[in-house]
Amino acid sequence: MIIMSIDYGRARTGIAVCDKDEVVASPVTTIKEYNMDSLAAKVTELAREKKAQELVLGLPRNMDGSEGESAANVRVFREKLMALCDIPVTLRDERCTTVTAYEYLNMNNKRGKKRKEVVDSVAAVIILEDYLSYRRNRS
Repeated sequence: MIIMSIDYGRARTGIAVCDKDEVVASPVTTIKEYNMDSLAAKVTELAREKKAQELVLGLPRNMDGSEGESAANVRVFREKLMALCDIPVTLRDERCTTVTAYEYLNMNNKRGKKRKEVVDSVAAVIILEDYLSYRRNRS
């Protein structure tokens, strides 16, 4: 199944997708959009282009597991996505994904402007890899 993951952000939203065999997760793009309705429309269109059968949306929880303002925004964004498309939207805990993405980029010597351009799509890859691992271990 083709699954697309989303690392939602108020200014930049990272997108990643896996192959139909759910083996490889790859970064797709980072969408720069401040308007949530417009972003939901762009993500929906991209999901259709990629033939995604499920969307995985990172849910930013606090380290103690509680949810703050960012998580509330993600839940609102999820509702907007579900209103626009008939693809299931699964929430996935994304604690520390951006930190891990920065660590990956540091190891690969991506710095400055280039790092800022790709960190959100790398975070989306991490969310998707975590979800794929969960799916494999569940069966």
